[in-house]
Amino acid sequence: MPFTTPSPKGSWLAILACAAVAGCAVGPDFKRPTLPPGAGYATVPAQATADAPGVLGGTSQTFTPGGELSGDWWTLFHSTALNALIDQSLKASPDLKAAQAALKVARENTRAQRGAFLPSVSASYTANRARTSDPAPASADSAATANLFTPQVSVGYAPDVFGLNRRTHESLKAQEEAARDQMLATYLTLTSNVANAAIQEASLRAQVEATREVIAINAKILETVSYQADKGYASQAEVAAQRALLAQAQAGLPPLLTQLDQQRNLLAALTGRFPNQAPDQAVDLAGLTLPPDLPLSLPADIIRRRPDVLAAEANMHAASAGIGIAIANRLPNLDLTADAGRSSLAFARAFGSGGGFWNLGAAVTAPVFQGGALMHQERAAKAAYVQAAEQYRGTVLTAFENVADTLSALQHDADGLKAASAAAEAAKVSLDLSERQWRDGYASYLALLGAQQTYQQARISLIQAEASRFADTTALYLALGGGWWRRADYSGDKDAH
Repeated sequence: MPFTTPSPKGSWLAILACAAVAGCAVGPDFKRPTLPPGAGYATVPAQATADAPGVLGGTSQTFTPGGELSGDWWTLFHSTALNALIDQSLKASPDLKAAQAALKVARENTRAQRGAFLPSVSASYTANRARTSDPAPASADSAATANLFTPQVSVGYAPDVFGLNRRTHESLKAQEEAARDQMLATYLTLTSNVANAAIQEASLRAQVEATREVIAINAKILETVSYQADKGYASQAEVAAQRALLAQAQAGLPPLLTQLDQQRNLLAALTGRFPNQAPDQAVDLAGLTLPPDLPLSLPADIIRRRPDVLAAEANMHAASAGIGIAIANRLPNLDLTADAGRSSLAFARAFGSGGGFWNLGAAVTAPVFQGGALMHQERAAKAAYVQAAEQYRGTVLTAFENVADTLSALQHDADGLKAASAAAEAAKVSLDLSERQWRDGYASYLALLGAQQTYQQARISLIQAEASRFADTTALYLALGGGWWRRADYSGDKDAH
């Protein structure tokens, strides 16, 4: 059969027919994962916690399933100092600013990829001066010198026949979502860390004060026992035993002071300051109010609101798009080009009439042999999706574990506070009786000092139990996602529901 050259009209119809199939993108279409039926936090519903009337943090807390979290949950503690610390951290934290910059990088990369969907247009202007010789020169004077001026516009377009550009944009968009979720996680971690550090710092200050009182009491007991030993009313063994108790009480103070300094340094860093510029605000446990009503997000809401779960889902989405990218790289690519311009031997006539030229072109490029590289890249992309899917599942399990652990801590620490309160109350009654008996001459001074020591030790345990209630509440807000979707400066257009 004789070879015939197709007409230009038929060639362009073939090109347009190929471009018309650009509505299909190879690879899987991502579907948001759903929570397995029956997933929950515990085998029994959360019950109201025990109350300890008259004790700081002793309020009974009840849970509202499906209740909405506050975007500024820390304000529920009603502490002006805590509010100021968190406001400072949100303005000055380098970690949060870095996460916000990372989000901007991802967003701009996504926007840059949009250019692949549009034709590229470039303009050029070239000026050449050349000297040529006659094919059979008689002398050097037969050589000719000429100028050539060429303005030109070039247009290129690559129809997204198999969805390579769309899958690439989809992957970058998912990475942008992951960066946003990482920023939200940084914000949530920052606010909870500030709250916990402030609560712990207040607790340690109170513990240091009580420990110093215990040391002072033990010193008085040692002084009394030593005096009695000198008078023959006590043995040296009793003196040695009391000296050991005093040393033991003194040994407990330095670790508390170390922890106190560490918490202050941590608060300085969290608020974007150096240790010598620690914030002036100091939270007092007595200035905190325990929220009596706690929201408890429904299990299905956790996977739509926890930043770490959302980030894992976005990574899974990016991996899904990566499969489409790998498949598309194994298929042909179509490129359309067009050039138009004019050439002139004189600069003044370069943009005038005459001398014009144009051309249209189309090229199809298909990989033929790549040594198996593209096949293995596709397999790697599929394995990466399996990896991301399992990481997502692990993140969801961890999220539910966090909520369950926090609910358990709220229950048990409330019981612990009630017991610590009873112990402190009993120690105070014993101290009051000892003081009365000592004044009336029915009890020794040593018995009074012993009652004082017991009370101070019970007070330290009570302080720790009180701080745990506030820390547990902070942990619950963190585990449930922190209510960022209720804040206009962080929610944006994010679909959290």
